[in-house]
Formats: sequence, C-alpha cells, structure tokens
Amino acid sequence: MAAMDRNVLDAQVRASVNQKLEESGEKEKLKELLRKKLIERGWRDELKDFCKEVIKSKGLEQISVEDLVAEITPRGRATIPDDIKAELLERIRKFLATA
Repeated sequence: MAAMDRNVLDAQVRASVNQKLEESGEKEKLKELLRKKLIERGWRDELKDFCKEVIKSKGLEQISVEDLVAEITPRGRATIPDDIKAELLERIRKFLATA
C-alpha cells in the first residue's frame, strides 16, 4: 500500500473513531477524565508556570495568545505522563470493542 493511501486510510479511521466517540458522549467523558488526572498530577500547574516563564522572557506586550499557544503546546503534549496516555488508549480500545 502506498504511503499516501495509508495516510488517507488512517485519516478516515481517525475520523470514524472520533465520530463514534462524539455521538456516544464518550469523548466528553474521556476529556473530563484526562483533565482530572492531569490536575491531580500537577501537570496543569507546571504548564501554567511554564506559561508565566515564557511571558516573562518574551514580555507581555511582545507575545500574542497565538504565539504563547504555539510555544507551550509541544511541551504540554510531551509532558503528559505515559501511564495517563496508556489508560486513555485502553479506554478507547474497550469502547471500540463494544461499539
């Protein structure tokens, strides 16, 4: 299978899974679980502190919201604990197995 065909197929599968999660209400449950777990672990506070550092280093007047989001998003994604990612993935797998 060509790489482009594989990418199209992957996008279609992701869209289908996302639609099932949204229609069932499971997506909101997963988002709430993620939010709760990240707060419990202090992830949110750590990211907030990082935001303050970025704003302080660049200057409040020199940084836009879009720039701040672009700066913190990679760090935010990279610092989500692996066990939380694994738990969410397992819940999605279970959901799809029963859907």
